[in-house]
Amino acid sequence: MISMHSRSALEKIFPDGGEFRVEYEKGSCLRGEAFAWQVALKWDGWGTKPLRVWVESPLKEHTALFRVGNVPCELPAYPGQHDSDYLSVKPGLFPDPLFPMGEGLEINSFTQTVVWVEVTAPEGWEAGEYPVTLRAEGEGESAQSTFTLEVVGAKLPPQKLRYTQWLHGDCLAQWYRVPVYGDEYWKLLGRYLRAAAEEGMDTVLTPVLTPALDTEVGAERLCTQLVKIRKTKSTYTFDFADLAHFIRVAQEAGIGYFEISHLFTQWGAGFAPAIYANENGARVRCFGWDTPAASKEYKDFLAQLLPALTAFLKRAGLEGRVIFHISDEPEDKHLEAYREAREAVLPYLDGFPLYDALSDTAYFDKGLVDHPIAATNHIEGFLQREVPGLWAYTCCSQNVDVGNRFLAMPSYRNRILGWQLYKYKCAGFLHWGFNFWNSQYSRSAIDPYTVTDAGRAFPGGDPFSVYPGTDGPVKSLRMKVFHHALQDLRALELLEELAGPEAVKGLPGFDQLTFTTYPRSPGSLLAWREAVNGEINKRAGGPA
Repeated sequence: MISMHSRSALEKIFPDGGEFRVEYEKGSCLRGEAFAWQVALKWDGWGTKPLRVWVESPLKEHTALFRVGNVPCELPAYPGQHDSDYLSVKPGLFPDPLFPMGEGLEINSFTQTVVWVEVTAPEGWEAGEYPVTLRAEGEGESAQSTFTLEVVGAKLPPQKLRYTQWLHGDCLAQWYRVPVYGDEYWKLLGRYLRAAAEEGMDTVLTPVLTPALDTEVGAERLCTQLVKIRKTKSTYTFDFADLAHFIRVAQEAGIGYFEISHLFTQWGAGFAPAIYANENGARVRCFGWDTPAASKEYKDFLAQLLPALTAFLKRAGLEGRVIFHISDEPEDKHLEAYREAREAVLPYLDGFPLYDALSDTAYFDKGLVDHPIAATNHIEGFLQREVPGLWAYTCCSQNVDVGNRFLAMPSYRNRILGWQLYKYKCAGFLHWGFNFWNSQYSRSAIDPYTVTDAGRAFPGGDPFSVYPGTDGPVKSLRMKVFHHALQDLRALELLEELAGPEAVKGLPGFDQLTFTTYPRSPGSLLAWREAVNGEINKRAGGPA
């Protein structure tokens, strides 16, 4: 006999099954929203059994099926740096990659097979309840599972939050073995950016210079520098044709905002990035780890690059859509180096703003960073200062109490971020790892299907949320759940628009929500969202 059990998208269903007390059979969404749940299948025979699996529903044409894969993780959490709210802190297998399905599926008698069901409600769809039935049939046996999806008579509003996950272009070139900025590379870039945009990302790290990120001191990552430079003695000229191509590919994929890669090295602005130019007909490295950030040579270079770059960005119509960075995650000891780096570039940015990821409020207090991107476990100080337009970010260090998207964390710790970003009116969100398929410090490339922790350096899942497919991306469960968080944020904004902020504040327990205090169960978070949909339906239900 084939068994089928419906579970919410906030469960992580392990191969051995786990305990589930309640079937998940009904939910609601707004028009234009992507809604998902899971169906766990098992066979009580012996071995494996091929099945034909298909959907029957009025929403069939708007439904996609994915098989949930499992990946190994040697480092689910840092020893001594985790709380009790992890699914496991031991090495093991974790559900994550979502492999697109046709109608064929193989199930097993020893472990569960999980199907991720995603319905995107059309924007013009009539409000009401719709059954979505997943049917399975094979070798004389059959089973079915029906979910009832209520489409609320209101459209999910556009996303206001700026959201970036850093795309690492060298990792694309390395995995697919294609030249950087060759024809195949541009196609791949477009596919990956389209996948990111489909899941809510609207801002892309733009490697005008090869990003000075996660690079071992003295070493280099594969050059992805977009600007072509010609050097004649101490004079530089710039060709932005590849940058224009990058912007065009991104815009065609649905990305509308751009963050220029950091102008100085990570963790303190101590040195220049690796920068190459053509000099006397030869390609030469002009700057790098051997170039102090405060050197006259590098300052002179920036004084020529930045006016040319900002003029190009303005001609491209990107004013208001571009941010710059100095250095990622500087510490207290780097204040003076950061100050000098900032003073070297500020006169040439021509109104384009500077943003940087921070844990230390001193950078804001001393006027060094007007637009901080605050680590969620250090955000309270920034909130107390009422920083205008505050962004938030997570990485490996946000591992105790706060939400994050590690493989070993329950999915509600991922999805709660949307509610927190709404409550504290954050203007943007940043995560460093869209596709960091390297070991720590980029010492070597890795296979993300077998190494999910950058070589036992970061909690599994932190370095990336997308996997490489044959000719494009394979999305992850964590990527989808964070998109649900962004949709929650948009639904909360709609409810506030329709009924005022008090309608949101009136949700049971919402007044107690902080970045460290939040509902700790899938059911609680799902109930919150259903309450929001119910309130929206009261005010905007019925036909469009």
